[in-house]
Amino acid sequence: MGKHSRPGPPNQPSRAVPSVGGGDRFAAYDKRRRAPVDVWRRHRPLHGGGSHLRPGEPRVLEEWNGFSYEPVGTARNLAQAQQWVNESNEGSA
Repeated sequence: MGKHSRPGPPNQPSRAVPSVGGGDRFAAYDKRRRAPVDVWRRHRPLHGGGSHLRPGEPRVLEEWNGFSYEPVGTARNLAQAQQWVNESNEGSA
C-alpha cells in the first residue's frame, strides 16, 4: 500500500469539501467563507508562542465571522480557553 492511500487520523474531521455545484451561483463564494477545517472558535497565547506552552498565561479568544477570525475576549489561562472552545462544540452537536 502506497503512502498516499492511507486514511487520515480517525480523530480529525474530514478535509474533503463539497464540489462546487453548477446550479448554485454562489457555491464557490460559500466554499471560501467556510472556516478553515470547520474551526469556528480558537484561542491563541496573548504573548505568542505555542499554545501548549506556559498554560498559566492569558489567551486571546477568537471567533470566525465568515471572513476571518476576530478577537472576542480573553481567558486567564489555557484551561478556561479550552472550556470556551468546547462550549461552542457542545452547542452545535
